[in-house]
Amino acid sequence: MTRPPLPPFTLQSATEKVRLAEDGWNTRDPAKVALAYTVDSRWRNRAEFVVGRPAIEAFLTRKWTRELDYRLIKELWAFAGNRIAVRFAYEFHDDSGNWFRAYGNENWEFDADGLMKSRHASINEHPIAADERAFKWPLGPRPEGHWGLSHFGF
Repeated sequence: MTRPPLPPFTLQSATEKVRLAEDGWNTRDPAKVALAYTVDSRWRNRAEFVVGRPAIEAFLTRKWTRELDYRLIKELWAFAGNRIAVRFAYEFHDDSGNWFRAYGNENWEFDADGLMKSRHASINEHPIAADERAFKWPLGPRPEGHWGLSHFGF
């Protein structure tokens, strides 16, 4: 199975890869999102270490059960060969209606088929008031033409 665009990345293909990842995560469909990773993909997500597609799917299921109305924007930071670095922000609320915004950076490494074989994520979050929300598009992928991360100064 291949997952274009494939490395080595250009500015255009790296930008496309980042947007495809963002769109996938905004579906909040763990089974679909997990298919973007190698069967033995290795993650560091904050202080949690996840290995393999089944574990990634379980991790994402837990995540999106707790992080409701999740909306994410990713932005390309750097790329070279088969690696991409991104920065991101996402907003969600918990089951008590408390809103949060998380900020982070990810380093990605891809295999020749365009599947992500490693993901290292550093993430910080803080509470926000509901009226401080910046990501208000309807659930699902961010609409084309919607502001990116830099617009918000995040």
